Amino acid sequence: MATTKPGPLSGCTLVVTAHRRADDLIASFERRGAKVMHAPTLQIVPIEEDSALVEATRRVIANPPHDVVVTTAVGFRGWVEAADTVGLAADLLGTLEQTRILARGPKARGAIRAAGLVEHWSAKSETTAEVVEWLQTEGVDGRKIVVQLHGMSDPGSLEALRSAGASVRGIEVYRWGPAPDEAVVEKAIGQICAGAVDALVHTSAPGAQALLDTAALNGQYDELVAALRTGRVMNACVGPITALPFRAIGLDPVVPDRFRLGALIRIVTDKLIDDNARSIETELGSLVIRGGAAVLDGTVLPLGPGPRAVLAALVAAGGDVVSRPALLSVLPGAEDVHAVEVTVNRLRTAIGKPELVRTVVRRGYRLAVAGGAG
Repeated sequence: MATTKPGPLSGCTLVVTAHRRADDLIASFERRGAKVMHAPTLQIVPIEEDSALVEATRRVIANPPHDVVVTTAVGFRGWVEAADTVGLAADLLGTLEQTRILARGPKARGAIRAAGLVEHWSAKSETTAEVVEWLQTEGVDGRKIVVQLHGMSDPGSLEALRSAGASVRGIEVYRWGPAPDEAVVEKAIGQICAGAVDALVHTSAPGAQALLDTAALNGQYDELVAALRTGRVMNACVGPITALPFRAIGLDPVVPDRFRLGALIRIVTDKLIDDNARSIETELGSLVIRGGAAVLDGTVLPLGPGPRAVLAALVAAGGDVVSRPALLSVLPGAEDVHAVEVTVNRLRTAIGKPELVRTVVRRGYRLAVAGGAG
């Protein structure tokens, strides 16, 4: 995880599961002061050299469709680029120019126009279902339809068009491949379950599903779902389609009103800033507990799991005394109260202001909260 400058998200730790366009997303969060763990759960594997794609393109040119559905910008661009590598780009674009092109949303529409074409209609909801509904309303009996497939295509939607009398062909331009580094994904899941992560950010439904699948294979599924259900970790998705794998198991991810990366970044930032559940005013300034750190009077204090767990327990007590046995119960792997004393000393050293954590003789420890007892 990268070291970042102070900002509104200083002390926050985020996990980004995206593969494509992850650099822009990560850079935006890091500019705001967050530490970001990049754990792509899947990767897009282009198949521009796949003989099946080339042959499908030749068939589209030889037997032009009435309608072409463009579902993703990256997929449409990839299709044109793949055609260009075998000398078919001009023929493909000429064929598409004579068809009725339907865009699944603004990004797909942008790619269509960038290729010098004009869409006939664009879905406002950015869903394949809306495109299918529009086609059914217009009538598809006897029409030939080509659908540029995306990473998580809905075969039910295509079957609905076939049932309505259309002849439907799918064009697969890319596939979802395995995670580039499964160990990084496993580590991220462990950090989420341990409470060391403040927010989890997703930009694709296949990527979100892959996270759940990986947790299940590693025996951490229940623990991961519990962390997301309790809200201990913010679970944010770029749009409702991306959120589907979580909603299918009863979770309610954070989704921005506009399904764009900029809106996703804003809502994650705003919610983390406004989250005062783990903050308290102390004699030394405002103290905020984050996933992998604490922020005291604007200064980020990186903390290990043990010191952070003790500090979180003291913050939760609101200045009341917390006994050594109670603190022992929050320390992972600790066996006796001596471990509590060692951890408190490590906490005081990490903070650099030992007076923040007061010893109460024969009783335990408490936080030096503003307006508290001396």
